Amino acid sequence: MRFTSEQRLDDGVLERGFALGLGEIPGLLWTPASASASASAPVPLIMLGHPPLGLRRMYPRLVARARHSAADGFAAATIELPGSGDRPRWAAVEQARADLRRAMEAGEPVSDEIVDALILPLVDKAVPEWQAALDALLALPEIGGPVGYSGGVISIGIRLAVVEPRIVAAGLFAGSFVPRAMVEEARQVTLPLHVLMQWDDEGNSRQAALDLFDAFGSKEKSLHANMGGHTGVPQYAGDAAAQFFTRHLK
Repeated sequence: MRFTSEQRLDDGVLERGFALGLGEIPGLLWTPASASASASAPVPLIMLGHPPLGLRRMYPRLVARARHSAADGFAAATIELPGSGDRPRWAAVEQARADLRRAMEAGEPVSDEIVDALILPLVDKAVPEWQAALDALLALPEIGGPVGYSGGVISIGIRLAVVEPRIVAAGLFAGSFVPRAMVEEARQVTLPLHVLMQWDDEGNSRQAALDLFDAFGSKEKSLHANMGGHTGVPQYAGDAAAQFFTRHLK
C-alpha cells in the first residue's frame, strides 16, 4: 500500500488516499486526530462498504460516515470495488448490470440467474481485496483493531463475516440483490450484527431482506427498520449504528 494524497479536514480528521497492490486498487483512509503515528494510541478500524457506483460518486456519503466514526474514536477505510470507478471495466458484470436494468425498466421479475451473475463474481473478487486492504491497514502503527465492517454490498459483508476472523462486528445495510447461495452462507455468520433496513425501499424486496435476517446464525443480531425509501435513512438510525460499534470495538 502506498499513500497517494493527504488532507486534514476541518474537524481534524486526516484523510489519505492510497493505492493497494500491483493492481493499484484505489482506497481512502480516515483517522481521527486522536490517532498517533507513534503507535502510542492506536485506534480501532471500521471498513466502510458501499455500492459499486465508484468512490468519487459515493465520496460525500463515505466521508460523512467516516467523520462520524472518527468522532467516536475510530479510523475508517474503504476501497474501490472491482469494475467500478477508475478501475478497468469488467465485461461480465457490465452485462449483468445491463440485464438487471432491462428487467427493472420492463417491470419484469429479476431472475436468480441475473442476480447470481451480478453478485457472486463481485463477492469472489472483492473479498480477497478487502482482506488485503485489512492486512495493510492493520500494519500501520496508528491502527490497532479490533475491526468492524459497515455497509453494503450486503453479500460482501456476509462473506467477510464468515471468512475474516479479524472482523468482530458488522453493521449491514439491508438491500441489494442477494443470491440464494449467499442466504445459505449467512447461516454461518456468528458475529454480532446490526442490520439497517428501509421499510419502503423501492429497489429491494422487503420480504427478501427479512428472510436474509432470519437466516443469519448470529446469537446477537438486531434489525432496525425505518419507514421511508432507500435514501430516507433517518439521522437517529446512524446514531444507533454508532452505538453498536462503540459497544463492540471499544
